[in-house]
This record gives sequence, C-alpha cells and structure tokens, in this order.
Amino acid sequence: MTRRRFYAPPDAFAADEKSVTLSADETQHLRSVLRLQTGDEVYVFDGAGREFRAEIDAINRDQTKLRITEEVVPSALESALTLTMAVALLKGEKFDLVIQKLTELGVSRVVPLITARADVRLRNDHEADGKVSRWQRIAMEATKQCGRARLMTIENPLTFEQLMESSKANGELRFMFAERDGDSFAHALDQTQTAAAQITALVGPEGGWSDDELSQARNEGWQLITLGGRIMRAETSAIAFAALLQHRLGDLN
Repeated sequence: MTRRRFYAPPDAFAADEKSVTLSADETQHLRSVLRLQTGDEVYVFDGAGREFRAEIDAINRDQTKLRITEEVVPSALESALTLTMAVALLKGEKFDLVIQKLTELGVSRVVPLITARADVRLRNDHEADGKVSRWQRIAMEATKQCGRARLMTIENPLTFEQLMESSKANGELRFMFAERDGDSFAHALDQTQTAAAQITALVGPEGGWSDDELSQARNEGWQLITLGGRIMRAETSAIAFAALLQHRLGDLN
C-alpha cells in the first residue's frame, strides 16, 4: 500500500520521539483531503532524512498528534552525490517544474540564479522571498510523493557574480552547461574523479549565456560542457543535466 506521508520539522517531535505534532496545513490535508481518522496508520518524515511509522492519536482543528510506533527506512534513499544545481530564473511555471523534478532526481540544493539574459527580474527582496516560499512548498509536496525523507534546500536567488564569488572556496567540482564553447559531457567527466561526492552544476537561461559570463566562469575554473545534437529548452536542460550527473556520479545506474 502507498505510504500516506506527512512532513513535520525536527522540532515538532517530542524529545523522546514517541509522538509528533502536525501543522495546520498538514492537518487540513489529513482531515479534509485524505479523510483519515483516529487510529489510522500514517508515515511522517522530518526533512532531515528520518522517517517514522505512526498512528493518528488526536485530530484537532489546527493540529494533529501522532503516536510514533517505529522508525523506518525511507522508501527513496538519498544519493551519495551531493549535487547543487544553480539554475537561471525562468518565466511562468517553468521554474516550478524544475524544482519538482530536481527533487525527484535527488538533488541536494538549488540556487536560483539571476543572469544577464534572463527574462525574469526580481523587483525586491519581498518578491524573492515569496518565490522561495512557493518553491519550498513545491519541493515539500514532491518530497512526499517521491519517497525522500530529506528536503531539498532552496537558497535565496543570487546574481551570477555572487555565485562565482561564493563558489571559489567550496572545493567542489564545478560544471557549467553551455550551448557553445564547451567540452563534451563524456570528456569532461573523464577528466574528473569518478568518486566525486560534491558537484555544483550551472544551467543558463532561455536566452543563453553572455560572452562575459562564459569567460568569467572559465577564468574561475568552471568546466564548460556542451551537449551536441540536441537543442533543449532551459527547463529541460536543468532536468536532463541533473539526471546525467546522477547517472554517472550518483545512484541512478
């Protein structure tokens, strides 16, 4: 039977881990959508990698108390690859799709990126915060559905220059996927250690990278990769590149 999964942050669990309290939003879904009752079996994950089997102990208007019966192995194990995808902001619901699919693929972290040719511009911090909150909700729902117990981290948007600066001392492998001037995917990976545990991959906007961005990334030590034979939309590129990296260096094999 499909697990009926709910999310509760670590601080919602009792100190003895024998009970946990669900939020108002989770309670609404439990009561009004799934129509569960006291005594029904559910699963709850903490977003940090742990999952538990539980029974519904009490349902109130704005919270639900669960009695934990045992810790279980999440149905989708985390990849050994710590993969960060830095993705240029996209119009409409395209970025929503990217967040959903990167969650399913086991990506660890997403950095929304403001680039020279991106059609999306954030007017202020309030707008940025609203978008991040939306993406976090999408990631949480995708986490419930795909069986992961660890929430994908979604950072506040960075400019291209801020990403270049912040990545200097990370010690990660850094790949930039470009429509021109890059090595083949196979050649680039042949030059790296196949046991690499941490990677940051950079995916550009619908309008492509500017010459200055390509030059800056190359000067900062990023490996440029170009896939031959295919012209893909920006959202397709982000999903495809994450899948390729998980296949070659992660657990999709």
